[in-house]
Amino acid sequence: MIECKYTEGGVCAAKGFRAGGIHVGVKTHAEWKKDMAMIVSDVDCACAAVYTKNAVKAAHIHVDKAHLADGKARAAVINSGNANACAPMGEENAERVCAAAGKALGCRPEDVVVAATGVIGQTLNVAVMEEGMPALYASVEASAAGSDAAAHAIMTTDTVKKEAAVETTVGGKTVRMGGIAKGSGMIHPNMGTMLCFLTTDCAISPEMIRTALLETVNVSFNRISVDGDTSTNDTCCVLANGLAGNPVITEKGPDYDAFLAALQALCIEMAKKMASDGEGASHLITCTVTGASDEQAAETISKSVIGSALTKAAIFGADANWGRVLCAMGYSGVDFDPDKVDISFVSDAGQVQVCAQGRGLDFDETKAKKVLTEHDVTIAITMGEGDGACTCWGCDLTYDYVKINGDYRT
Repeated sequence: MIECKYTEGGVCAAKGFRAGGIHVGVKTHAEWKKDMAMIVSDVDCACAAVYTKNAVKAAHIHVDKAHLADGKARAAVINSGNANACAPMGEENAERVCAAAGKALGCRPEDVVVAATGVIGQTLNVAVMEEGMPALYASVEASAAGSDAAAHAIMTTDTVKKEAAVETTVGGKTVRMGGIAKGSGMIHPNMGTMLCFLTTDCAISPEMIRTALLETVNVSFNRISVDGDTSTNDTCCVLANGLAGNPVITEKGPDYDAFLAALQALCIEMAKKMASDGEGASHLITCTVTGASDEQAAETISKSVIGSALTKAAIFGADANWGRVLCAMGYSGVDFDPDKVDISFVSDAGQVQVCAQGRGLDFDETKAKKVLTEHDVTIAITMGEGDGACTCWGCDLTYDYVKINGDYRT
């Protein structure tokens, strides 16, 4: 069994990475809020990224795709407060950010990846970013504090930072990887207003790190939903500088499997942090589906349940209205026999089965409300169709979600 353990340090947990974050003025409403982050490696990195599937894409995505054509990068610069999407001079401004970073670091602009998050359609104040770049670079450090500053600098409506790190053994060497992320609203399977930057000191080829990232995103970030909206800016990027000293991973095998297991553990943890901090959320909802005909069927059903506005509202109200769960399963598009379905609600307060063989049970409403009052709630579904299983994550739908998004720009 492949083992990995959680550690401290975020994106600075891996050897040779520094990070920082400061306020430069992209966010004009709160000077105390950091709004630009940098992650930089001491050496060049193998780098891969995946992006939103929304047809409308932010400017940085087009720039990054060009910069990563050779599978290499040295640093990442991220701003919050402005999405630089559907905005005048979007790509030109993104390139200016990369040029300013390259000048500060002493590397090519093409060795910098860039990302943005915030309001769509407004011109990015690139001048304050250029002016602030030397100070941003001066702020980076190889410490937990550096990662913390970067994690805070990329937040928008997030209420808490998203940061984690793990370590494992690859090729007889200790390998560490860490990440920071933001995401609170516009989150839906196939990623959604989420930015995630991952670092590792593992030695791995650009081709294999891209393969690992694609495999990882499909079982982590693509299995969360907050509100059903898919953003223009989604980016998940991983940089690997090879300083752990393991033999370079160039093909699938035991070393690749160890790396992949750690990367997936890290990203699943980050994905759960995003779902838990959904805009206005008061509950993390986990939906586990077992006994489906295959994994794809289980995933489709689980996504349908966590994306159901009625189910999310029921969890908010601690109402064991399990019929909404079965309804969401029914319109998922998966062919299954409802008469084989069992449904339970589970939390630290206990477990209540509410449906057996597709029929309602007489259950203790008081106990059910107690179970659903906990922050972390699991909807456990068994289907009796086969061996397919999947877990997805979401959050409840609250009054605060409407309040936050009713005046997001103001």
